[in-house]
Amino acid sequence: MDLKDRKTGGLSTILIVFLIGYVASDADFGYDSGEQMGPEHWAEHYQACAGKYQSPIDIDEMWVKRTSLPPLEFEGFYDLPMQTKITNNGHTVLLELNQTQEVVVKGGPLNGSYTFAQLHFHWGQNDSVGSEDKINSHSYSMELHMVFYKTEYESVKHAMDYRDGLLVLAIFYEAGDLDNDVYAEITDSLPKIETPNTSYNLRKGFTLRNFLPHNVQRYFTYYGSLTTPPCLEIVTWIDFKHPTRLSHRQLSAFRKIRTKGGLLTHNYRPLQPLSDRVVYYNAEDYIPKSGTLRTAASLLLMSTATITAFVML
Repeated sequence: MDLKDRKTGGLSTILIVFLIGYVASDADFGYDSGEQMGPEHWAEHYQACAGKYQSPIDIDEMWVKRTSLPPLEFEGFYDLPMQTKITNNGHTVLLELNQTQEVVVKGGPLNGSYTFAQLHFHWGQNDSVGSEDKINSHSYSMELHMVFYKTEYESVKHAMDYRDGLLVLAIFYEAGDLDNDVYAEITDSLPKIETPNTSYNLRKGFTLRNFLPHNVQRYFTYYGSLTTPPCLEIVTWIDFKHPTRLSHRQLSAFRKIRTKGGLLTHNYRPLQPLSDRVVYYNAEDYIPKSGTLRTAASLLLMSTATITAFVML
């Protein structure tokens, strides 16, 4: 089905609900194998979940294509929001920021700018699992997704009509013994939103730069999908290579979040086939050559015939 055909009906509604942070029914999907709406049954209700370019994937560094892309640019990432709301929507812990101006990402593999919508987390039953994408078959303890929509499409609702509609910045987490102070207000607030469909306004808040790794120019990037129903294939993924460390105590606090059916001990989707996609690794400093400068998107699209299905944004 062409993405243009998805602009009305239940799929659009659920996508907007999940991305913007309002609450869909907990019956819409689950994460346990064998349950009525577990991951193996998503495609029975959401056709795109059986698509060819689904996420998450296992990124094997032996097979990535090393490249040199223009620097990623981050606008508004150092601005403290006027208000930060943390929500348990029954599927994840989600944060929305009330900013005085738009927070934007551009550069790198992106063709145009992308505006921040929200961020949320994925975690596992214990500290040995939890991330959705894996690197060399290694699962990290947790994964953060910063969700952006392409600025020219003006909203998440309109962006979902296009293959290059969304950008997700993914940050991985490893478990350690010491608390990470950057996340203290978030993890300390989790008991206030243990019940599904509850929210709490953080007192201090944070800047988005606090969440990014020190080196933001080393990352993997590929074309994929939302990792929750309706699984639309409209996402450019940027997975930062270097993980952030959280304490065992902070990680365990996420597993006390509840759904209607009990504790939300894990919320990561099983791995999906890579198919014929190319995963790129930005491994070298970018040095533009006079007379040969093109957008990163056009260079990557020309690299292989199969990548015409991959809109490197």
